[in-house]
Amino acid sequence: MAKKSLDDDKAENIVVTDLSGKTAIADYLVIASGTSQRHVSAMADHIQRRMKAMGLKSIAVEGLKNCDWVLIDAGDIIVHLFRPEVREFYNLEKIWINAPSDDTAEALSAGVSRHS
Repeated sequence: MAKKSLDDDKAENIVVTDLSGKTAIADYLVIASGTSQRHVSAMADHIQRRMKAMGLKSIAVEGLKNCDWVLIDAGDIIVHLFRPEVREFYNLEKIWINAPSDDTAEALSAGVSRHS
């Protein structure tokens, strides 16, 4: 649903990351760029409307004042919308795409290697 909305709004560089097994905060992370603050604002508005139409009620939104980086947290789906230079600066894809699974993180915190 979020990807379709972003496709319809001509978002750039849409990345959908499956977070299952990597973290308990969400199942999916969606990252996309808009060409301007106005574009980011419009995309955020459209996604929120679609989520509400689907019956999602607990939608938290941050960053609408400036629209450089808008975060939409709908529980199982977290959407980050950026202006390109802001996205490049924070580089969230690098953090989440290479994130260890929950099992790996638990093993590392316990001092146990996967290969032990």
